[in-house]
This record gives sequence, structure tokens and C-alpha cells, in this order.
Amino acid sequence: MISTAIRLARVGSRAELLAAILMMLGYPCVMVAALLPDIWFFAAATAVTYLADWYLHQRGSYLINRLGKVRAGLPIRFLLRQLMIILLLARLDLAEEPLFYAAVACFLLFYGLQAPHGALTTLIRLRRSLPIVTRNVDLHAVRIPDAPPRALLHRASEKMLHLDLPAVAGVLIAAGTGEDFIGYIGAAVTLALAVGYNALLVPYLRRSRRAPSAPAVLKALDTWLGEYQPTVVLYFSGSSESAYQGNMWLDTMAAVEGRPLIVMRERNLVPQLADTSVPVVCVPGGTHLMNLDLSTVRVCLYPANVGKNIHMLRVPTMKHVFIGHGDSDKLASVNPYSKVYDEVWTAGRAGRDRYALADVGIRDEDIVEVGRPQLAPIESWTGTTKNPIPTVLYAPTWEGWDDNPGNTSLLLAGENIVRRLLNADSPVRVIYKPHPFTGIRSAKAKAVNARIKAMVARSTQDRAADPRWAKEASAAAEGQRAAKAELARVEARLAELAKPGRAGGDESEESRVALADPARQAEIATLRAEWNDAYWRSFGWWEHKTVTGSQPKLYDCFNQSDAMVSDISSVVSDFIASGKPYAVTDSAELGAEEFKRQNTAVRAAVILSNDAEKIDELLRAVADPAADPLAEARHELKTYLLGPDEPTSMEQFNAAVQALSAKAEARNAGVAQRIGGQQPAPLPDPEATSSGAGDGAAELVAEAEAAVDPDVPSPDADAEIGAGPSAIR
Repeated sequence: MISTAIRLARVGSRAELLAAILMMLGYPCVMVAALLPDIWFFAAATAVTYLADWYLHQRGSYLINRLGKVRAGLPIRFLLRQLMIILLLARLDLAEEPLFYAAVACFLLFYGLQAPHGALTTLIRLRRSLPIVTRNVDLHAVRIPDAPPRALLHRASEKMLHLDLPAVAGVLIAAGTGEDFIGYIGAAVTLALAVGYNALLVPYLRRSRRAPSAPAVLKALDTWLGEYQPTVVLYFSGSSESAYQGNMWLDTMAAVEGRPLIVMRERNLVPQLADTSVPVVCVPGGTHLMNLDLSTVRVCLYPANVGKNIHMLRVPTMKHVFIGHGDSDKLASVNPYSKVYDEVWTAGRAGRDRYALADVGIRDEDIVEVGRPQLAPIESWTGTTKNPIPTVLYAPTWEGWDDNPGNTSLLLAGENIVRRLLNADSPVRVIYKPHPFTGIRSAKAKAVNARIKAMVARSTQDRAADPRWAKEASAAAEGQRAAKAELARVEARLAELAKPGRAGGDESEESRVALADPARQAEIATLRAEWNDAYWRSFGWWEHKTVTGSQPKLYDCFNQSDAMVSDISSVVSDFIASGKPYAVTDSAELGAEEFKRQNTAVRAAVILSNDAEKIDELLRAVADPAADPLAEARHELKTYLLGPDEPTSMEQFNAAVQALSAKAEARNAGVAQRIGGQQPAPLPDPEATSSGAGDGAAELVAEAEAAVDPDVPSPDADAEIGAGPSAIR
């Protein structure tokens, strides 16, 4: 019942639910106390509303957002409390007393100071905002001053409103004790603090404290681009949940031959980007992006099909490649949108065959097999379990944008899969790692995800109380304590290294100071490896675990597991690189043969129905290699899906980049040669009538100039932008 209430209230925990209940009941209690009147009941109810409200804000509760949508936001709630104080004073027959007028005047003046405070904080943020966000880019050509102290701007509105506390406390004490001077002191303190807060903000409006203008910053960026001369771009745009799609390519970009650059479009994704030595430029404005000097770029790589790709696709001097964010049999892997790119890079032969079977207009000669460079960290199976009992990873994909039952096993089979693993005849450790998108569209998927997490947590508690594991727990206790201490040490150091520069710097200041530091990069890489090792040692090899968030990574979970259960997604194709047994759920109930026919990656898998009855076949294959009839099939499928082991995927990837760069150079040289060989059109005879003669040559020259310089509009500029790379071919 409590979990249902938590879900309905859209809060994240029992503590949040309790705080929400107290806040919602507190305001009626404040009104009742004012009407009675009962000053001490009023004070208690008021304190509850303050504390509950503060706690929900600290937790970032969804309920707070909803209250704002229905005109019950934070300022309204503060105003309501203050009105109830005025009502209380009136009911206490103090309406003709100086304290009453002092309270009214204080609250009116206090709210009068909210407007300049809001204007100041808004102006400071606007004038501190750059048109771009950068990492590892030297913007020394412009002066970016230090950010205001974080304490002034972080949750500024909430802090300003809470300055009414001295006045509220003082008036209530004065009303209860008859000592009016206490109320006057409280009101004076509130007003003094409010004026002081505004005064502290004013200096940050000075020109010397502002960020440079947009034209100056963009000019500095173009200067840097001219010096760096990037050749390969990873172009990434997406929702706040899609950062993983770009992060998976960071190591590959760092190892690519040439001068790599990452171009992003959403500011909120920059903090989610993993640490990298590759220069990063986030350009939210489409106009700003299209005016950047990217003339040296020859290859642009796209990990996702999103609408904002058009802003880069319009550039004809570079070749455009769809690389995706995983290799799977999902329909998204054969999206007809891929026709806009010059080439589509797949991991192995399977990707090429998918496009041929789908017949969505992708030409075979435009498909290049480059392997999967990201899979290098995945360890190959030795044929024996990593620990005394096998570990099985359950990594379902998310529910997708439609209600196709084949999208995910979570809805129809998830609980059955986890239940059978937890209750297996021989002990099994379960690692549950849901997709980051799970529950963003389907409330049912979100609920199932919560129930599975609860199942895993209960089973972990039961196993901890089981005498069979008491000896193991006792023996491992000291090591686990040491590992947790190591985790704390590493996390503290990573936090220090997470943001270069001083603590509290804003986005603009970070763009100024976030330059690549090889020593810092090397230390972070070492610390992350230490963190991963300490994390898995911090709990027993027999303990079940739910893994969410960016750490540990999916591939770290692969390396800790002896087998996996998943769905039709790139997770399966990646796991095949390990050579370990795996199972895939036929949630749409196509039948094993049809399921294998439609989905290449399941041809070497144990096929599960929604009741997960055959999960024992997977467990037998893990326990005894002799009972694993699919081992050879997995080896063959690995080559088909992911390409050969030699040359390495990174070597294949670099070869593809160099080959396509050569094509871009040839194309650009050809265009320049054609333009150079053109004769200027003769000037029209002023005596001639306007018959249209000569206009065609002028249009041809304009179109040719636009082909070389994308900032020169052609007579049919809109048509060119809409055509995208089709004009490049």
C-alpha cells in the first residue's frame, strides 16, 4: 500500500511521502490554528510546513514541480503562511496594535524586495551565459571573469523567501509573550537580510563581471578552430537520458587518427559527458553552429538519428557517417533516415545484411564494416565461473515508443526471469541492470522495474540471514570494510578532479578553465579502475545487486557475470564479444524458429518464453561447458555480428576514417577545379528586354560559390538545406 502511495504521489521514498503528507496537511492546520486562535499550535504547524517544504526541495521531489504547475508554487506557499500570521494576529485581537501594522508592513516590503532580487539573479545568469559551452578548448582570446559565489545564485529564490524566518519567529514570539520589541527586531532582521542579499548581487552586473558578448566568444572559437583544424567530428544531440550514446564513443574518438572534435547541442548533456581529452564544443543555437568555421573537417560521425543533425548535414565539404549507438536487430538499426548519410558504418556483416533485407534505400556500397572499438574492455570467457557460484546479469532494454510486446522482456517476463534465477536449485547471484530509459514512457514498466528491484533487495536480505552464507560473510567482512574505505577515498579524489578550477564555478568559468591536462586524465583513468575494483569487492560474491547510474559501466557488469539474460538490443551483440552463454526472451511469442529467423543475435542464445521456463538450460551451460551445445555457434555468430578479431576494430575504424577523408578531399578538390575553370557570364545588354537570358549563368555561379562556402546562400538555399547530403553524392 505504501509503495502504491509513493508511486501515485510521484515521490521517490517513504521519507519523501511522509514529508509530502506533512506539508499538505500542515497548511490546513496553520489555517485552523489561526482561526481558533491557538498560537502554539500555529507555531508547530508552521514549523512542520517549513521543514517538509525544505526537505522536498532538497530531494528534488516531483511533487514540488507539480505544485508549481497548479499555482501553488513556493512563493504562493510562503505568502499563504504570512497571510495566516496576519489572520492569527487579528483573531488574537491585535489588529489595532503596532505589532500588527509592523508585521503587515514587513511582509509587504519583503515581497517588494522579491522583484529586484528576481531581476538581479536573472540578469546575472543571462549575462554570465555564453553562446557555447566548451571543454578542452583554449578560449584565451576572450576574458571570462570568475563566476559569482555559488551561494548567491544556487536556489536563490528559495533562499530569499526563507529570509522571512526571523520576522515569522519574532512576530509569533511577540504575540505569545506580549514583548512586541521581539517582533520588531525579527521584522528588521528580515528586511535587513533581504536588502543585503540584493546589495550583494548588484556588483555582479558590472561590465567587468559579465561574460563576453556572443560575437566575441564565437570569434574566439573560430580562431581556435583555425589553429586546431579538426578533421573528424562526433556530432551528438539528444534528450537528457541519452548521454550514454555519446559517452560510448569517447574512447574511440580519443584514439582516432587525426584531430578529433566533439560537437554537442544540449547544454544539460555537457555535465553528463564522461571525462575525455578530446575537445568538446556545445553549440545550442542552430544559427551559431551553421556559422562556425568547420572547413577543415572531413568526416562527421553521428551516433543517433535526431532532428538537429540537419544543421551539420547541410555542410557539403565533409562526409557524413551514421555510426549508431549499438548493433542490434531492432528496427532502429535499419532506419530509412540513414539514407541522408554518405556512409553507414556497421560492426560486421550482420549489419550490412540487415539493411539489404529491410530494403530501406541504403546502397550496399555505402555500408562499411568497422567492428566495434568500444568492446575492447570486455573480457573473454574462460569456461569457468568467476566465483564459487555463477553470476547472471539481467539487462533488459526499455519499453520503446510504442506498445510492441517485443520491445522489452521487462513487462511480460521480467519478474518471472528474476524469480526463477533467485529461486534456482543451485545458488545463483543476480545482477539487475535496467536500461536508463526504463519507465520514461510507460508507468507499467516503471512499476515492474520497482518491483524487480524490491525482489532483488529482499532476496539479498534473506541470503544475508541464511546460515549457509554466514561463514563467507564473516570471512569477507574485513575485506569489504577495506574496499568501502577505498571507495570513499577514490570517490573523494574523483570529486576533486571532476571539475577543473575552483569550486562553485559556473558553466562559463568551466569553459575557461576546462583544458586537457594529461596528468589529470591519467590520474582519473587510474582512479576509475581502482573504483571499479573496490566496488565489486565491497560486497560479497554471493550478494545480489541492482546496478543503476553510469557507474559501474555495463561492460564492467559483463566482466563480473558468467551469463546474461536480455532482449533484442545492442546489449546482446556486445555481450556476444565475451563468448559467454546468454538467453534472450521471445516476449512477442513468435516461436523459437521465427524468433531466430527475424533476429540474428539470438541464433546462439537460449530462447526464453515469457514464463522463463528454460532458464535452467542457461544455468546448466554456465555450470558445465560440456552441457553447452551453443558454444561453437556463439563463436561463429561473434564474427558475423562484430567482425573479425584481426585487424582490430580500432584499426578498421581508423582505416574507414582515412578512406572517407580522402573521398571528401577529392570531392572538394573537384568542386574547386570546376569553379576555377568557369568563365564569368557576360554582362546582360542593358538594351535587351528582360527575357531571362543570362540569369541561368548567374545562378550557376551562385550555386557553385555556395557549394564551396556554405555561408553563401544559393538561389535555392532552402532546397539545398532540405536535401542534406543528397547533394553531396
